Amino acid sequence: MKVLIAVNAYMKNKSQIAQSERIAEELTARGALAEIKKNFNLAEIENSSVKAEKYGFCVFLDKDKVAARLLEKSGLRLFNSAAAVEVCDDKMLTNIALANGGFNIPDCVYAPLCYHGDSNINEEFLHGTVQKLKFPLVAKTNYGSLGAGVVLIKNFNELANYEKKNLTAPHFYQKFIDCGCGEDIRVIVIGGKAVCAMKRRNLTDFRSNIELGGKGENYCLTPKLASLCEGVAESLKLDYCGVDILTDKNGEFYVCEVNSNAFFAAAERVCGINIAGRYAEYMLNKINSI
Repeated sequence: MKVLIAVNAYMKNKSQIAQSERIAEELTARGALAEIKKNFNLAEIENSSVKAEKYGFCVFLDKDKVAARLLEKSGLRLFNSAAAVEVCDDKMLTNIALANGGFNIPDCVYAPLCYHGDSNINEEFLHGTVQKLKFPLVAKTNYGSLGAGVVLIKNFNELANYEKKNLTAPHFYQKFIDCGCGEDIRVIVIGGKAVCAMKRRNLTDFRSNIELGGKGENYCLTPKLASLCEGVAESLKLDYCGVDILTDKNGEFYVCEVNSNAFFAAAERVCGINIAGRYAEYMLNKINSI
């Protein structure tokens, strides 16, 4: 079976490259012909129809919703689906999708959409945000990976500066969950099953990302934690994901973010789990059962 592994057209991050190569390696070990291709000219509209090369399925490791929609329109099965990638790519849409679903998520306030960069910031909105969330609070752009666009805001001046800088960019503000020095738990879920958990800790940044200096260690995947993350994956209809969990001082879990293309190299290393292999087996079994 020929399998497409679609990656970003401008991919240069070493973790992204390693991710695609590991998945290709495990698919190849199971008899598939895996082709890693950058995301351009993979599908196009021609004579009023979407045309694309034929593959058994596609491992979609990009966040380009146009490419994902085109590939699906051509009849290709994507892991993850275009809709699932879209909802995870936009952090505020993720919050909305999980709200009212029985999941603990930090309180958040969306910033009103602004089309004009020369507009004055709305101080009434900012004061209302502070009243609801208190300081410190977390500011996030809707789009961004590896901790980009995520800032800890400690006072009104910092808040006003962030709002002014990001006025025309989709963003929101979130209650700060005090869980220690840059700590969270990354849980990998494959095919609706939580397979491992890794605690990430960053001693120099409140963001725990490995790419920002965070260190990972194996973490006990309790039934409660596994059930929570499996429920998140099911709710968002994800074949594969990394669910990032914050723990407050009372031991309460909060769903912070959900990553449809979560990097797994560190988790494979510290947890001793062949994540790429399990994902490859899941995808092949899913396709062969159709």
